[in-house]
Parts: sequence; C-alpha cells; structure tokens
Amino acid sequence: MAGTKLSWLAGSPASTRLAALNEPPGPENHRKRAMSSAATTAPSVDKVDGFSRKSVRKARQKRAQSSSQFRSQDKPIELVQLPLLKDVSAQEQPELFLKKLQQCCTLFDFMDTLSDLKMKEYKRSTLNELVDYVTLSRGYLTEQTYPEVVKMVSGNIFRTLPPSDSNEFDPEEDEPTLEASWPHLQLVYEFFIRFLESQEFQPSVAKKYIDQKFVLQLLELFDSEDPRERDCLKTVLHRIYGKFLGLRAFIRKQINNIFLCFVYETEHFNGVAELLEILGSIINGFALPLKAEHKQFLVKVLLPLHTVRSLSLFHAQLAYCIVQFLEKDPTLTEPVIRGLLKFWPKTCSQKEVMFLGELEEILDVIEPTQFVKIQELLFKQIARCVSSPHFQVAERALYYWNNEYIMSLIEENSSVILPIMFASLYRISKEHWNPAISALIYNVLKAFMEMNSALFDELAANYKSDRQRERKKDKDREDLWRKLEELELRRGIQNSDGIIPT
Repeated sequence: MAGTKLSWLAGSPASTRLAALNEPPGPENHRKRAMSSAATTAPSVDKVDGFSRKSVRKARQKRAQSSSQFRSQDKPIELVQLPLLKDVSAQEQPELFLKKLQQCCTLFDFMDTLSDLKMKEYKRSTLNELVDYVTLSRGYLTEQTYPEVVKMVSGNIFRTLPPSDSNEFDPEEDEPTLEASWPHLQLVYEFFIRFLESQEFQPSVAKKYIDQKFVLQLLELFDSEDPRERDCLKTVLHRIYGKFLGLRAFIRKQINNIFLCFVYETEHFNGVAELLEILGSIINGFALPLKAEHKQFLVKVLLPLHTVRSLSLFHAQLAYCIVQFLEKDPTLTEPVIRGLLKFWPKTCSQKEVMFLGELEEILDVIEPTQFVKIQELLFKQIARCVSSPHFQVAERALYYWNNEYIMSLIEENSSVILPIMFASLYRISKEHWNPAISALIYNVLKAFMEMNSALFDELAANYKSDRQRERKKDKDREDLWRKLEELELRRGIQNSDGIIPT
C-alpha cells in the first residue's frame, strides 16, 4: 500500500511523453509565474481528544487554498473497475473506451491526501491507458466519441481558479503554487493533445463540441498559477488554432481582449508569456500584405505591453513577436521604433536594459531604407543611454558597436550619427565613474575616427571651442556674482555706519 502511495505522489511517467509533445511556437525564455502559497494555519487543539480530524482538514485546506478545489464527497467514491482495453476484442473496445471516458469524469478531492487513494490511483491508471489507446489505436474515433471526449476533458480541466493577490507574490523570489490535482490533470491534458493530433481526428465533426465557449474557458485557464498547466494549455490552444480555421479570428480577438485588460486594468495575468509564444507562431504564418487588423494589434496592444511593471516575465516572447512583425512587413519599423521611444522607461534601469536589447534585435533585421527614417530619433535616445550613470544601461548601449550589421549601418550614415553621439561620448569618456565604460567609449570613439576622420576632427575642434566658450561664460558668471556680493557687502558696511548709500 505504501508503494502505491509513493508512486502516485511521484506522478506518472507520462510527464516525459508530455514534454515531448510541447513544441513551443516561440522562444522558450519565459519565467514561471504564480502566486505564493497562503500562510500555514495550525490546526486547533482539543485538550481531551487531541487533534480532531475536522480541524486538520481545515488546516490542510488553508495551506492549499491557492490551488483550485473540487466539490468534496460525503461518502467515499467507488468506481467499478473495468477490464483493460487490450484484454477485450476489437469489437468491444469502442464501447469500453466510452465507459472509461465516462468514469474519468469523476472528480476527487486532492486537498484531502488521505481520501479515496485506491480510486484516485485507479483513475490515474485508466487515464494512462486512454493516452496509450488514443496514441496507438485506429478506428476508435467515431462520431459518438467526440462529445464524450470533450465532456471528460471539460469536466476535469474547466474550474474556477482561486483568487490571486499579486501584491504579495514576487515571481523573482517566490515559488509558484502548484495544482494539487496535477496527477490527474496532467494525463487529461496529454490525452486531449494526443486526441487532437490523431490522424483520424476530423475538425468538421469536432467543431460542434470544440466551439467558442470551449475556447473562451480554455483561455481563462491561462491565468492558472501552475506553470506546468500553462505549458499544456499552450500546446492545446496551438493545436486548436491550427485545426479549426473558423475559430482563428475569435482566438486572436480574445487574446487581444486579455492583453488590453492586463495593460489597462489589472496588470495581473499569469499566462501572458505563453499566449505571446502562441502569437509568435501565428504572426509567422500571416499572409502578405498584412491586414489592418494585424497592424492595429501591433500598435495598440503589443507596444503598450511594454509599459507594465512585470515586463521582465514575458519580454523575450514580446520582443520575438515584434521582430516577427517587422520581418513580415519592414514598413512597420518606423511606428514600432517611435512606439518604443514613446514608452521608454524613465526611472527603471532594468527595463531600460531590456528595451536596449529589444532595439538591437530590431536593428538586426532592419532594412537600410528604414534605418534612415529613424536614425536621428533612435541615436538621440542611445546617446542619453550612453550618458546614463547606471553602468549597465551605458554598457548595453555601447555593446551596439560590437554588432557587425549595426556597425555597417552606422558607418553608412556616420555623417548623421556621429554629430549626435560625439558630445555625449567625449564628455563621458572623461567623467564616467566606471573604468569599464570609459574603455568601451574609447573603442567607440576610435571606431568613429576610423570611419570618418575629417568629420571626427571637425567635431572635436568644435567641441573644444564650445567647451572654451562655456568655461568663459561660467567664469564671467562667477565674476558677476562676486562683484554683486562685494557691492552688497559695501552697502551693508555703509548702513551699519549710518551712511545712507546714494
């Protein structure tokens, strides 16, 4: 019995199979985002009987209240153990398959780890059997199968997620709260993915059951705190988007609504990174010329996502989507650059470093004709970053000169870029507190001098003459203030002697 408990707690070996199924459409750089567990409350103590079973159960539920809960049963759940599918004839398998699907609609209370252990293990083994059956069998997908599959999957995964208090959760420090019922949920997701990927799967039949309501409930689950569930949801939604052409516009619209609500209302949604990964694949498949709807999504939704405080949790996926748009339609480069400069962070150095990294990714794919349109605005901002007292910001901006393609663009347009950058570079080379930054700036100045020595010498001479004029103005200003102070001092002395100044 103890071995059974340990094997159930350890989870199913199907986790390795599920990992192989997840083929992320975008870059895998997202962080795990979820709430921390609620504070543990000690069970009440009965002086006569010790710990009562009721108080222990309440304490256990308090500790796990951030995980979704299912309705508990007053009586133990008993499932009739059916024969294995492989042990019956081929003619009997379809009917037995449907019976097992109906059995798997039964839900268990995973908050109480001691209840229904035998039945929980039976359901887990049945789900494992269904996964293998869907993977290996042929001819099982009759029209009667579709509603039963969707009913079983919906009954297990669709649930009300627990409320979140994002103010108490720090994704950089806190561990995510994991779903208590994952031993069953994981297999349900794997079964559904195999079902969608089956060669016998017919979208024309399934669309009666996998409809807009189903997709809407699926998208709501992306707010789950368990990163494992969000990873499965990502794969499921990607498969549905690929097979159901009639649902594509609806899926894009609902993701659009989720992002707008996230940016302008809540600033809290756990599945932003996963949804952006799906969008990265969707954008890659857009036909040219791009529809106005897609361009509006880029400008009105994706660019404002840069303003949220939790940008670091999904910035890699967001930058990937932006670059995908620009590779599809280079004419979008100017509005994208202007949008990034509009939302440029003023007081957060960490976000500034992220923005600079994203700009470099954009410059890696930019066309020379588009670069000319934005070079002045762009390098005015880079000049400000180079002058930043935060050494990581200055360092990230100076690393642009290590990029061969960006260097070729700068060299072609050095007559415009060098005058913008020269004053900041020359001043910081003398004044910056970090010696590593000073060394990088020396290399940048050397590169500029090799590009256009005549312009460099002219700018250096102009800078020195401007500095001399500024020093002369400063000296004249100090002399004037000194004379005013002396005059005020003489007036004070005269007043103390009783002499009224004329």
